[in-house]
Amino acid sequence: MTPCSGRRRHRCRPGVEGTIHQAVAVTGMRRARYLGLQKTHLEHVFSAAALNLIRLDAWWNGHPLDRTRASHLARLDLSLAA
Repeated sequence: MTPCSGRRRHRCRPGVEGTIHQAVAVTGMRRARYLGLQKTHLEHVFSAAALNLIRLDAWWNGHPLDRTRASHLARLDLSLAA
């Protein structure tokens, strides 16, 4: 069995979605820039290497990759407290 099979699949999904979002936001992997399988594959390999370097840099420097969001209610509470 794979690590993300059955009921565990739903627990793995947020991590996968975050990785896909980061790849699209940072490298623009929504569409390939080049025609041809070999050039597209090379673009994906370079993009994956760039994402790995970004993640390593964040880990080494202690910066979290995700931006935490505050709900509307929490923001309203913070604005009323100030």
